[in-house]
Amino acid sequence: MGMLPFHQVVEDEFKQVNQLIIEQLHSDVALVNNIGQYLVDAGGKRLRPLLVLLTTRALGYRGDRHYHLAAVIEFIHTATLLHDDVVDTSDLRRGRATANAKWGNAPSVLVGDFLYSRAFQLLVAIGNMRAMEIISYTSNVLAEGEVQQLVNAGNPDIDEAAYNETIRKKTAQLFEAATHSAAVLSEASEKQQAAMQLFGHHLGMAFQLVDDVLDYRGDATKMGKNVGDDLAEGKPTLPMLYAMNKCGNSGAHQDDVRLIRDALIERNTDKLAEVVAVLNQTGALDYCEQLARGHVAEAQKLLSTLPESSYKKALVELSDFAIDRAS
Repeated sequence: MGMLPFHQVVEDEFKQVNQLIIEQLHSDVALVNNIGQYLVDAGGKRLRPLLVLLTTRALGYRGDRHYHLAAVIEFIHTATLLHDDVVDTSDLRRGRATANAKWGNAPSVLVGDFLYSRAFQLLVAIGNMRAMEIISYTSNVLAEGEVQQLVNAGNPDIDEAAYNETIRKKTAQLFEAATHSAAVLSEASEKQQAAMQLFGHHLGMAFQLVDDVLDYRGDATKMGKNVGDDLAEGKPTLPMLYAMNKCGNSGAHQDDVRLIRDALIERNTDKLAEVVAVLNQTGALDYCEQLARGHVAEAQKLLSTLPESSYKKALVELSDFAIDRAS
């Protein structure tokens, strides 16, 4: 995939981060190198480290420690993906076999651990205690979010508030950490630090909402994963919760409620087409997309604390991209 406009404004720095990632993935253990190289070759948009680069530059940062911070964020994200794919027994990511499908669960978990520990080695090298505090807190919250998602699997009775709390922890928290720690590293004002922290939160919430829409509306070839994966894993995402609530309140569509409940409980995709039809009929996917747009609008308002620059413009473009994926 070619570079998007919001990549191009920091193209040279993005290459520096990619080079640092390759260097820091090196290990004396061949299997670590093999899996590390496989992950690098898989590509991806690397939005989270990109947020570090754009935020620091938008705030006038002139040092070079932001490269290390960007790599820290990417390593933590990649570690969570390795662990997630094991937990979810996923076999496809970014259009390729997952590491666990190729090498097995044990190597995936252990290399994920390697990435976590390497991230904290880099973090120590940065030498910013406040940034370290943000990232260490974030790692803990991410783990809580993943456990909560595991607990919720197959449960059709959670509500929208519980869903929001789960995606805040498992997704939005790392976006928030990227922009917040970048603002801290840039020695931005307290007002700017608070604004960029919230910017990351709203962007992450929007990103996950759109991901959950795409699981039922997306194109598998474009997404690089199977449509209906969330259903196969029994994840009670908001499209399902909204549709059940809408059907339950009408009283005339109890069969549709049972269809969704049974599919979630049994983690069964045999009736995926029927489930998607209900999601469309109830406006569930449109509702979630509307919520995502609301989060992006809130995120963009927070950018008013930044001076005008090409980097600020790129942050706007990146946040637009978060929801344009649903179109």
